[in-house]
Amino acid sequence: MDKKVLIISSSPRKGGNSEELASAFAKGAQESGNHVETVYLREKQYGFCRGCFACSKLGHCVIKDDAVEVAAKMHDADVLVFATPVYYYSVCGQLKTMLDRANPLYDSDYAFTKAYLLATAAEDKPETAEGTIKAVQGWVDCFPRCRLIDTVFAGGVNDVGDIVGHPALERAYQIGREL
Repeated sequence: MDKKVLIISSSPRKGGNSEELASAFAKGAQESGNHVETVYLREKQYGFCRGCFACSKLGHCVIKDDAVEVAAKMHDADVLVFATPVYYYSVCGQLKTMLDRANPLYDSDYAFTKAYLLATAAEDKPETAEGTIKAVQGWVDCFPRCRLIDTVFAGGVNDVGDIVGHPALERAYQIGREL
């Protein structure tokens, strides 16, 4: 065990459903002896990627905001966990922006080899998460040593607290325990 797990919670709502999935995963991972840190993107100030590619030369972004710190944490983690509400059949904008800003990791000697996706949506059909999975898989595919290991999807949850008692919480917890 003893892996460095970084959970990136992109819910704009404190206590939102995807954040609760992240908490369940974190609890399982911690109980198994892993070091777990959760970054709440709603607490960070970061802007859009400018597409300047200065990061590919410098190894870091030239925009001085919180995305630089988050990307550094991503670089050093063994396991990345992305928790997101599904917005219009994809990741929420907060997560997409952070993934774009993590571009300096591309040519780096990053540590992460495993990624997990935790997603929630008001719609309760599995195909609701397909675009979200594709978006995260597309990012992961840019990192040859990393694999998207599993996805936990909780559908039928819209309002804060709707996820209480949802079977996805137990599944997220168990996956965290099995790291």
